[in-house]
Amino acid sequence: MKIGDAIRRIERSARLDPVVGYARSLVRRVPRGRAADTLHGVALGHPMHPLLVQVPIGAWMSATVLDMFPGTRRPALGLIDLGVAAALPAMAAGALDWAEQHPRQQRVGIVHAVSAKCGVLLYTASAVARHRGHQGWGRALGFAGLGMVGVAGMLGAHIAYSLNGGVSHTEQDRDLLPDGWHDLGPMGDFAEDTPVRRVVGGVPVVVVRSDQDVRVLTEACSHLGGPLSDGTVAEGCITCPWHGSTFRMSDGSVVHGPATAPQTVLETLVVNGVVSVRRPDHGSEPHHDSAIPRPRAAETGLPTGRS
Repeated sequence: MKIGDAIRRIERSARLDPVVGYARSLVRRVPRGRAADTLHGVALGHPMHPLLVQVPIGAWMSATVLDMFPGTRRPALGLIDLGVAAALPAMAAGALDWAEQHPRQQRVGIVHAVSAKCGVLLYTASAVARHRGHQGWGRALGFAGLGMVGVAGMLGAHIAYSLNGGVSHTEQDRDLLPDGWHDLGPMGDFAEDTPVRRVVGGVPVVVVRSDQDVRVLTEACSHLGGPLSDGTVAEGCITCPWHGSTFRMSDGSVVHGPATAPQTVLETLVVNGVVSVRRPDHGSEPHHDSAIPRPRAAETGLPTGRS
């Protein structure tokens, strides 16, 4: 059996769901706020977990290399101690991200987490053995720990690249938006502070009118593609109904995670009471009202699912 097939069996294994549910309930007891947003990676613009794991993995890999040469006991031990300490915030960040993912991602994620924790425990045991002078046991436990960390890394890569965990789900829509101006409909079609779904060239967008100001963003939440048109609007922000990611509508920036990538905001224009939009990277200077070419009509239906 191919390794990829084995991992996909984990994706489909409903037997993991009770464990996933219990662990998720524990992680979700962590209060939301600045600390959680920092661990999610809101300030970075992408998840923090992949960055944090570089420290323990790098330290342990370096210790493994040093173990192959004489006279390197003390630096190898120092690197293993560093890796064990650095693994704690990395695991915390990963747990927070994992708790707000889809079931298939969480099933693989729980096995990823167990593998990573086994690796940390083996390296902790290696450090204890080395501190007590048992260098042979220390090296053996270190090699075993590196193997478990490798398994964890493989599963983490599957979550990130095969299951789209941690990637932005709005950037592809930005690239698919057609050029030029597109009509969304009269201002009167959009109720005050109420998200409304429209489609521009096959790409769903969400429209929010506040008095005479209109904001239009790509509808799929950058976190996991949740429908922002089903979300709530308050104080100039829109909140995804799936996991509570909050975006500032003026520029799409993330106010609260778990989302880390900003939401794409389209350029808007109102001509003769009709709202029109175009992609934000159109590349030309905004027109003055008197020189605006008539926008092309856009699809204004309201399909129930994403196109």
